[in-house]
Amino acid sequence: MEDSRGLYLRLCKEGGVEPQEGVLDQLQEGSRLDLSGQSLSADTCSVLARALQDGAFTQVSLSDCMLSEEGAKILLSGLFGNTTVKSLDMKGNNLRSAGAEVLGKLLARNKTLCRLVLEWNALGVWEEAFSAFCDGLGSNNTLTHLDLRNNQISHHGAAALALALRRSGSLEELDLRWNNLGLLGGRSLLEALQSNKSMVKLKVAGNNIPSDPLKAIEQTAGHNSDRQTTLRENHSRTQVLSREIQTLKEEKGRQFLSLMETIDRQKEEMGRSNRSASVQISHLQEALNERKSAVKALTAKLQMAEAALALSEQKNQSLGERLSRLEAEKEDEREKQSRRRKKEEEDSLLREGKLLREIQNLTETNGQLRSKGEELEQRCKSQQQQIFELKQELANSTAELKMRLAQADDRLEMEKRRSKQALEDSESLRQKEVEHVSRRLEESERQLQERVLKLEEQRIQLEEEVSKGKAACVTERVHAEEELGRVRSQLRLQEQEHVSLLEEKLRSVRSSLQEVQLHCSQQKQTISELQAKNGQQSAEMDGCRRRVEELQQELAGKDQERVAEVSRVKVELQEQIALLQAEMMAQGGLKAKISALERELKVLGSNHREALLDKESEISSLLEKLRLKEAEIQRIREDEAHRASCLQSAIRAYVQGSPLGHFGSPRK
Repeated sequence: MEDSRGLYLRLCKEGGVEPQEGVLDQLQEGSRLDLSGQSLSADTCSVLARALQDGAFTQVSLSDCMLSEEGAKILLSGLFGNTTVKSLDMKGNNLRSAGAEVLGKLLARNKTLCRLVLEWNALGVWEEAFSAFCDGLGSNNTLTHLDLRNNQISHHGAAALALALRRSGSLEELDLRWNNLGLLGGRSLLEALQSNKSMVKLKVAGNNIPSDPLKAIEQTAGHNSDRQTTLRENHSRTQVLSREIQTLKEEKGRQFLSLMETIDRQKEEMGRSNRSASVQISHLQEALNERKSAVKALTAKLQMAEAALALSEQKNQSLGERLSRLEAEKEDEREKQSRRRKKEEEDSLLREGKLLREIQNLTETNGQLRSKGEELEQRCKSQQQQIFELKQELANSTAELKMRLAQADDRLEMEKRRSKQALEDSESLRQKEVEHVSRRLEESERQLQERVLKLEEQRIQLEEEVSKGKAACVTERVHAEEELGRVRSQLRLQEQEHVSLLEEKLRSVRSSLQEVQLHCSQQKQTISELQAKNGQQSAEMDGCRRRVEELQQELAGKDQERVAEVSRVKVELQEQIALLQAEMMAQGGLKAKISALERELKVLGSNHREALLDKESEISSLLEKLRLKEAEIQRIREDEAHRASCLQSAIRAYVQGSPLGHFGSPRK
């Protein structure tokens, strides 16, 4: 890369250092700086440190360079503030105390380094420097791979490294092969690995560690890897569930918006119908006012034409009969309208009863869901009781192991006493045989002590496995309870939203029914007013008839002169009859509007039923999800029960096959 090469040349010129050809050749390869096998002087290391501060390398390889302590210190100090290097290879550089301290500072300050290779060095020779390196490792939160092969790390260094592993939360792979950890170092690393849950691979071959701690370390690393995989699966499942919940919420929001839009449209249509009805009522009032003025004009004309109405009595009588017929027809129509209104009121009451029944059914379904939730809680309690029983069984098994260990110790003491007595008896007779027997006893004691140590280690491993199983059971139970709580809260929120929507729909339906009833009452009032006006007109006609009977004798000779006026009066009466027929037609239009409102109410009821069916389908889907979650919880519990049974069988097999149970028989 030309920029890095130019930077290197400029820094060499500024520092008065001759550039090395091998370094210049490697600076042209891109984002990877490979200087393995190059002999780097202290001046070159200082220039490279300055170049690494401003460079754009992501991988730096300095293996087998045999750096001096000053050169290594300068190079590593140049990486303190670097934000691009993610992989650093320092293999085979014989780094010691100064290098370990600088590496610790680098790990404490650098926040981008992910992979560090320190194979074939001597970091573990000086304990204080290696503890400083471990302190920096413990404070680092970005390093994931660390290679410490062939670094002469003792059990003291393993203890410091264990403390760092307990503090670190990012290290996943650690290679400690071909060191001098020993049994104590293996135990300390095992304890640290049990507390560190992010470590997936820990290689400790070639460290004089017995097979049992090695197996325990492998098992704990396997448990950590399984835990990481389960955490990832749970994270993916939670993401999928959150997405499904978000989609359901969006669908519910869309349905709510559509329902609100339909309700707004229905309100607008009702307002339009009310406005049209008010306009029609105003028109009717204007027509009535016009009729009143016309009646007044007619009364004036009748007063002027009293003489001409003597001969028109018969015609007036015929007109009266027609009016009576019309009144009878009006009364029939009023009765029909009253019957229709009663039917409409009964239908509205039936609809309200149906809606109330549907609400009761919904409340019953909610009660059933709550009962199912209580059953789930009871199942969780029973599972908790099973876990407690398993814990008691494990405690009993540990107590039995302790009792057997105590018995073994008693037998050892008895055998020691017997051997001492045998030695005291045979001192004077057979000294050679006594020496031989003492050697055998010492060897047997050593073997027994080794077996006791192995048993203690196995007991520790079993206790750790049991504690891990308990922790896994507790975490799984907590996760299951959290998932159940989330599902319950979601169901409760959905039920509350559903009930609130139903209540709003009922309120809207009731308000529409009240508006229809108000409209019907207004129409009844208008009809009663018309009836009163018709009664007034009939009374006026009766008065006119009486006046006509009184004036018949006086106006007998003026028939020919007022025939035209009588015909005109007839035309006006026909016009009044036409106006009355128009009013009847208007009433028919109002009836049609009432039927339209009834249809709208039916449409609302059908939409409400469809919404209820959709909600029932959603509830069934949620119940299916609950069933699947219960199946998963049951599977997890069966797995835990299987693990517990395997542990019990292993403990029993170990106790039956251990040499403690048959130790006293051959000596006897």
